[in-house]
Amino acid sequence: MPGIKAVVAVDSFKGSLTSLEAGEAVRRGLIKACPDAEVTVIPLADGGEGTVDSIAPYVGGLTKTLPVKGPLGKITEASYIYEPASKTAYIEMAKAAGLTLLSEDERDPYLTTTYGVGELMKDAILSGVRKLIICIGGSATNDGGAGMLQALGAKLLDKDGNEINLGAIGLKDLYEADYSGLIGKDVQIVAASDVTNPLCGPDGASFVYGPQKGASQKACEEMDGWLKNFAEISGFDPYEKGTGAAGGMSFALKNILGAELRSGAKTVMEITGAEDLICESDIVITGEGRIDSQTLNGKAPFMVMKAGVRYGKPVIGICGITGDGYEECLKAGFKKIAPLNHPVMETSEAIRSVEETVRELFTQDRISLIKA
Repeated sequence: MPGIKAVVAVDSFKGSLTSLEAGEAVRRGLIKACPDAEVTVIPLADGGEGTVDSIAPYVGGLTKTLPVKGPLGKITEASYIYEPASKTAYIEMAKAAGLTLLSEDERDPYLTTTYGVGELMKDAILSGVRKLIICIGGSATNDGGAGMLQALGAKLLDKDGNEINLGAIGLKDLYEADYSGLIGKDVQIVAASDVTNPLCGPDGASFVYGPQKGASQKACEEMDGWLKNFAEISGFDPYEKGTGAAGGMSFALKNILGAELRSGAKTVMEITGAEDLICESDIVITGEGRIDSQTLNGKAPFMVMKAGVRYGKPVIGICGITGDGYEECLKAGFKKIAPLNHPVMETSEAIRSVEETVRELFTQDRISLIKA
């Protein structure tokens, strides 16, 4: 395929490869099969862990690092990017309140807090930013953003007028919320996430995401009730779509700080100029660790596929494994979905597996793959 122009935008393979590691492995495999191919690799993310690092080369700016409260309240170093010309800060909540900051036996959403995320936001606001883009995935928390609000000056009080404890457990005692001293309400905030769950209910933050953060069934039931009380005391609907992202931090961002909830994948694609690159390409390769029916729920590879289809480009999906309903992705617009020949978790082996799978795929089927 002399002269073929390919755009590679692959999401991370959770636990194995970052977006750029996976994308570079695809590029090498494609070049082995098609030495004359012109391949552009761009990062892909949905707002979760690694999003800010992946877009850093595209936004420029300064990296600011400061000590903040980690998910269990212990001081940890966390950073964000500040772009002075546009007065924009890019913050990733996982850096201060992420699940990967804890060992498995430390996971406890009763205790984990978003306070450190609020400290990053406060530092950026006091530095003069006018816009915050906050990537809200990969959290260890289920406090509805209460800790973040407390760091920004909110007073969340019990019936005796005392500040409630950090973590979801503190919401058990919430009686009054005073947002009069809250900073950040005059700053434009974008919350980037692809989670559409409500704050409360069977599809809410506690029941859907609580178990992976260490919550028992009883804990999920209790936290769901506490979050409902938090929403009602604050004067908002606990069942609003999209407010359950990041253990409910999207609830606090949207309703109390006036943030716009936006697709994380779409935000990253805009920052990287993905749409223009796809328009000018001959073929698009995307993917993630697992492609199944959930991929169609606004996940990053689905957003790439939709852009490819808009411009009449063939879109190939590369994944570690396929899951139930992956055939629906083919019906939706993917030309082909190729699971790895040898799916593995270890990074170096996963890189080799991606390279070899792509090399074999384009060696055997190069002509039909580039036809839209």
